[in-house]
Amino acid sequence: MKRPDGHVRSAGTGALCVLAASVLWGTTGTAATFAPDVGPLAIGAVAMGLGGLLQALVAAPQIVRHAARLRARRGTVLLGALAVAVYPLAFYSSMHLAGVAVGTVVSLGTAPLASALIERIMDRRRLTRRWMVAATLGLLGTVLLCVAEAAQAADGAGRSSVADTLLGVSLGLVAAVTYALYSWAAHRLITREIPSRAAMGSVFGLGGLLLLPVLLATGAPLISSWSNAAVGTYMALVPMFAGYVLFGWGLAHVPASTATTLTLLEPAVAAVLAVLVVGERLPTTGWTGIALVIACLAVLTSPASATRRRKPPLGPVAGDDAGDAGDAARDDLVRPGA
Repeated sequence: MKRPDGHVRSAGTGALCVLAASVLWGTTGTAATFAPDVGPLAIGAVAMGLGGLLQALVAAPQIVRHAARLRARRGTVLLGALAVAVYPLAFYSSMHLAGVAVGTVVSLGTAPLASALIERIMDRRRLTRRWMVAATLGLLGTVLLCVAEAAQAADGAGRSSVADTLLGVSLGLVAAVTYALYSWAAHRLITREIPSRAAMGSVFGLGGLLLLPVLLATGAPLISSWSNAAVGTYMALVPMFAGYVLFGWGLAHVPASTATTLTLLEPAVAAVLAVLVVGERLPTTGWTGIALVIACLAVLTSPASATRRRKPPLGPVAGDDAGDAGDAARDDLVRPGA
């Protein structure tokens, strides 16, 4: 008789963990602004590089245990690792050029669309009418954001700023595609009898290794002051590592459709912090664009959409804990610590 109440409490706690992770991810762009001397490449390399290596260290026993299966799927592991290495460089450069709000929303808001296209090409999953509606909303929202920021740049600083904004948006789209790629790769591994810890640890660990040369080449400003070092440490440990722990635990206690809907809080947090903390100004057109992108995500992650997208299973799910099943269910929404 007590089990239903315990289940409700567990689901509530899981939802709170997902929301907490979303808030942590939403702070990364604003946190980066507190280290203005550190370039976006260094920020991305320290966040995803050190954070990825830490994930691999924690998952080392599982990686060793399933090394044979990982070697058998080394192509997928390498694809995911390359995407992990490119993603933060494009993501933080996008925010640096186009602004925190626009860079975050473009990168995260268009990623589900990229994921659907990758699934269409790689897994032959058909694009549903719901996806078409979501794609229209997301693309329109992205266009409105671009127009709003480009107009502000033209009024305030001339042609170069307009070019920077457009380049930032383009890099945001690159970030979206690479995010979708490494999420697809991780899901592919998980559904091929590789537990989520081993899959994520190998992909992120190898991606972290690929980012080390970038960190060595650009990371000198990170140790030039205590404030810069604090930002780098925060990025690696809190959004990247703690955020993943919270999200993974939450997925073990709430359905994937619920978890992915709750993570819509992230771009909203990023936009609000950009305005309140960083001092960015976003006109009505820009806020409308953000609303349309969030509406796009809501359509894509609604329960009916999630159910349809999970219908053609890719294979059996193997895991060594309850979180593995949750990780496999989330499909393309494995969070990057954006």
